[in-house]
Amino acid sequence: MSEEKVQLLGHWASPFALRVEWTLKLKEIEYEYVQEDLPNKSHLLLKYNPVYKKIPVLVHGGKPIAESLVILEYLDENWKHNPILPEDPYERAQARFWARFVEEKFIPAMMSAFSKKGEEKEKAAKEARENLKILESGLGEKQFFGGESIGFVDIAAGWIGVWARMVEEIAEVTLIDIETMPLLDAWFRRVLDVPIIKECLPPQDKVLERFKGFHQFLTGGSS
Repeated sequence: MSEEKVQLLGHWASPFALRVEWTLKLKEIEYEYVQEDLPNKSHLLLKYNPVYKKIPVLVHGGKPIAESLVILEYLDENWKHNPILPEDPYERAQARFWARFVEEKFIPAMMSAFSKKGEEKEKAAKEARENLKILESGLGEKQFFGGESIGFVDIAAGWIGVWARMVEEIAEVTLIDIETMPLLDAWFRRVLDVPIIKECLPPQDKVLERFKGFHQFLTGGSS
């Protein structure tokens, strides 16, 4: 089954599609990247993800899998080499916990800091910082959440080291506080310095320009 054709429906500026691309590269899986024009969604995207109509979607042997974290686990289960989830059941559960924590706690707070103004923006930025500090507690003194090598949580959250910095610049807020979360800041740099991770990153100036336009649309052009 793992020998069947693999396609990834994604978008160059999406960190969620990037998660999947990182995993495909780390696991040395051959795939075709299908670039989506999100304002004009393709018939493939609507066909393969009729429920959410969002990227990323992995298509394996004609069968679609949606939602980036679900896709990561699917890839790990079908391609056993270069595993990203720990073998130990407890450690696997912990990895899923921290990935879900990022999804449910940090990302909504970051997006609120990006899209809100005034006191609401500052409140959301504070919540985002608090959540990153909690995430740092899960990392501890380890090189990666996966231990000595990059794993599930590193892939699920490593993009924050780039996208959160852009939110900081555009929205004029602080999310990654180097003084209060030095271990996490060092971890972001460590993850993004992994060659396969680095080479998949889209041009940052191009992403920044896109996000600036999105921010103006959401806030009416003011912070």
